[in-house]
Amino acid sequence: MTQQSMTGFARSSGHRDRFRWSWELRSVNGKGLDLRLRLPQGFDHLESAIRKQISARLQRGNVQVVLNVSVSDSKLELVVNETALKAVMELKSRLASQLDDSRLTLEGLLVMRGIAELREAEEQGEALKSRESLILADLGVAVEHLAAMRAEEGEKIVAMLGEQIDQIETLTASIEADPSRQPAVIAARLAEQVQRLIEAAPALDGERLYAEAVLLATKADIREETDRLHAHVAAARKLLAEGAPCGRRLDFLAQEFNRETNTICSKSNSVAVTTAGLELKTVIDQFREQVQNLE
Repeated sequence: MTQQSMTGFARSSGHRDRFRWSWELRSVNGKGLDLRLRLPQGFDHLESAIRKQISARLQRGNVQVVLNVSVSDSKLELVVNETALKAVMELKSRLASQLDDSRLTLEGLLVMRGIAELREAEEQGEALKSRESLILADLGVAVEHLAAMRAEEGEKIVAMLGEQIDQIETLTASIEADPSRQPAVIAARLAEQVQRLIEAAPALDGERLYAEAVLLATKADIREETDRLHAHVAAARKLLAEGAPCGRRLDFLAQEFNRETNTICSKSNSVAVTTAGLELKTVIDQFREQVQNLE
């Protein structure tokens, strides 16, 4: 199974006898699967089957589904409103003594509003079921085309995400390797800072200053943050390799990437580390932007 983007478009069409139809499916990003159907009058009863068919293939995205149906040759039939006709005849019966029966002709009934109307003949029984089966089959074709387009776009996104994960790993390694992170360098810097304080204020307790300096050094250590960044990198690669929809979980990892990087920047006492941290934030923002497109 390949990762899918949530963006795509597909179209399919078909015909039978006098009827022609076409499906149009448009998909964009969404937190879940949101299907918005636009069906012609008389096709609302297909909604359940349409939703079931699409839900079986797609898991996330805002999908607009449009069905267009046209009839090439009109086949009209005269439809009588039995209820209205019955009401007219009952009125005639009640007023029989006051009416001229010769004026109540068929032509007269037909011109009365609501008694009869010409409309497109509706198919019934097996013919109707057969046509609707063909229409739903063409929906399946459109859904497969949409899934294929989303999968193609998904491959491109996965490739970009892989490159961004590599960048995150490289920048994390550069932070770990920065000379300012070496124990000897940290110790020398702390000793120098403590000495300056003692020289500036001889009354200060040297041992207490060294103890405070050690505590600050411990708080400023970023080893836990870099270790977690490496763990998140491994988790992101595993999710992409599995092939199952993972957009939401990658979005969560993007938040974790950002949290660790913010902590590194706040603890940094090196220009190089701060610069690398800011580059990390840029890459993570790009990573999260692409993740939003992934199912």
